[in-house]
Amino acid sequence: QVQLVESGGGLVQAGGSLRLSCAASGRTFSSYAMGWFHRTPGKEREFVAAISRGGSTTYYADSVKGRFTISRDNAKNTVYLQMNSLKPEDTAVYYCASSRYPSRAINDFDSWGQGTQVTVSS
Repeated sequence: QVQLVESGGGLVQAGGSLRLSCAASGRTFSSYAMGWFHRTPGKEREFVAAISRGGSTTYYADSVKGRFTISRDNAKNTVYLQMNSLKPEDTAVYYCASSRYPSRAINDFDSWGQGTQVTVSS
């Protein structure tokens, strides 16, 4: 398994941008597909975006398509989530996670970070 630490969350006004980072430990980062999920109060974690091991394939939830971009730097053992045109409904705790292959299914991800809070004010 890989250990994951998210950063970059915070408070931003609607229409603004944030970039989340997720740093992974270990020497095998490039062998994992990576994903971002979010959780709002009273709801389960939901898929946001995923990226393949090499970064050539990406998946997005319909709600963020065109606004969020997932990317990775395997040399830095880091995956990013660039969030633009943020909306109040994007307010959530954001988690990164690793998987053996790119997926939208939460059960396919087996290592998780502790999460970072994103708050979008209207």
